[in-house]
Amino acid sequence: MDEQQQLTDDSLDEATNAFERLRPRLFGIAYRILGSVSEAEDVVQDVWPRWQGADRSAVRDPGAFLAKITTRLAINVAQSARVRREAYVGPWLPEPVDTSVDPQVGAERGEALEMAVLLVLQKLNPVERAAYVLREAFGYAYDEIAGMLQLSQANTRQILSRARKRLSAERREPVEAAQHRRLVEAFVAAAQHGDVAALESVLSADVVAYADGNGMRGVARVEIVGAERVARVSAFAKKFFPGAEYGVAQANGRPSLLLVQDGVTVALVSVTAGPDGIDTLYWVLAPDKLRAYERSTRRPTGRP
Repeated sequence: MDEQQQLTDDSLDEATNAFERLRPRLFGIAYRILGSVSEAEDVVQDVWPRWQGADRSAVRDPGAFLAKITTRLAINVAQSARVRREAYVGPWLPEPVDTSVDPQVGAERGEALEMAVLLVLQKLNPVERAAYVLREAFGYAYDEIAGMLQLSQANTRQILSRARKRLSAERREPVEAAQHRRLVEAFVAAAQHGDVAALESVLSADVVAYADGNGMRGVARVEIVGAERVARVSAFAKKFFPGAEYGVAQANGRPSLLLVQDGVTVALVSVTAGPDGIDTLYWVLAPDKLRAYERSTRRPTGRP
């Protein structure tokens, strides 16, 4: 092997090591912008050839360089995804991600990871979403975000301000983690036994349930409101998935209900809770989203 070949191989090894080390962060950026494990995986996959073909000798900060590419690609995907989601049957919910290994999915902070927040983020335009994610979850400076989004700092600050106001207006203040877990565990126990009264006792009076089945037969295509109705629908899962095992899984930074039937995940239910009990249920039933969740349990963490 000649000296030039050795240098090329060494450079590629360094590029590969840097990319793998930063992969969780890149996935975390794309996932929060897109609300989709599968789309985020595709974005990160598309970043690699751009990094491989870049003039890396001119890159002072690989992390910032790769984050910029990831952000731009995710924005492009988000813009095209809007058309596909308009044809979605029933409520569209973000794909859940397993956070048992990496509680923050590559970020410095856990913001913009809970199901409820991801859902509100989808109401922002892709640039607003990206700005919020880069600042609140990953702590990038305003000038760095402006460079990634090709905007002025003043415009970046305005966009972030609008995004924060929107999130603040639509997001309910969550209960403490210990109380959240107690409510989820009580909900799981009641649902497992089909106990409608026990389910009602952990639900707030104005609880809302969303079910994402993308047209699956027997899955509600509109939101269900009220403790009694939501309790009855939740209890019906025992008949809808006969013999399924009920358990608690860590998804999007919070304990969630996981249903497994014959070794296959058939439902994952994330919840938000307030002082009066569980106020929102997010039933993810679409098989492709559940397969993406299962893949996320094997997601690289970038740790040795």
